[in-house]
Amino acid sequence: MEENSHTTGKILMAALSKLTQQQISTFTITISSLFHLHRHRLSTLLSSNTVFSISLHHLHTLSLHQKSLLIARHMLSILSHLSHFLDPKTTQMPPYATTVLNDRDLDSVLLLLLLCELHQHNPVTLKSLSPSNWQKSLSNYVSTTMLTLSGIGFSNSEILRKYIELVARCKKFVDVMGCGDGKGGKDVAASVAAVIALPSVEVIQGGKECAICKEEMRLGRDVCELPCEHHFHWMCMLPWVIKRNTCPCCRYRLPTDDVYGEIARQWELVVRIGGSYF
Repeated sequence: MEENSHTTGKILMAALSKLTQQQISTFTITISSLFHLHRHRLSTLLSSNTVFSISLHHLHTLSLHQKSLLIARHMLSILSHLSHFLDPKTTQMPPYATTVLNDRDLDSVLLLLLLCELHQHNPVTLKSLSPSNWQKSLSNYVSTTMLTLSGIGFSNSEILRKYIELVARCKKFVDVMGCGDGKGGKDVAASVAAVIALPSVEVIQGGKECAICKEEMRLGRDVCELPCEHHFHWMCMLPWVIKRNTCPCCRYRLPTDDVYGEIARQWELVVRIGGSYF
């Protein structure tokens, strides 16, 4: 469901309020380091003609869908830091390739977000200049507005505010492109890494049936256990997770390698823990 930036911010604030003081402290340190990296990349981007030209050229070669995917991957990489604390059941899951951005993609998405920011504040600026002059204009904009992605010199509350603004900005872009609902509500496969990490447990109580095949799970038999603690025959569960990442009983979502599907999964978690504002 699409939300405006204000509602997105309220949901994020509510979810953050559920963290313990120690979790908030650790989360803030992590985000501060992340923003420091972003600031360093952005500083290099705006000070180097070569890096700026390469990043701008790369953006020009991307379709609108590819730009949306780039921002979606960036959103997922920063949203994952919060969901890591909110859902301890998936804390031990290995990192996913969908959350990793190489330097070229990171430079490109930072430049894209900065261009969108400048366009939002002053639509005439970019239109009145040739792309060759955008670098200077963007540098001046960052300097005069003190837009920085660094947490250095800011209080914890300021770092959290900047985090909320960044997630909300990315989510708004993804929602506008119509990709924020997990492939339009279509099923997506569970991540292979998530499936491999599922435990096998022994059936110790009779009379329970597998919700997929409707047959009883025999005592002493090893079955698959999902993080929601529902059990299924392995031979039933494996074909299921190849096509969809939801529990057949409660619709609990397993991690997925599909970027938009994973955003939908993690955002659903944030809404559930933070409380719905719809």
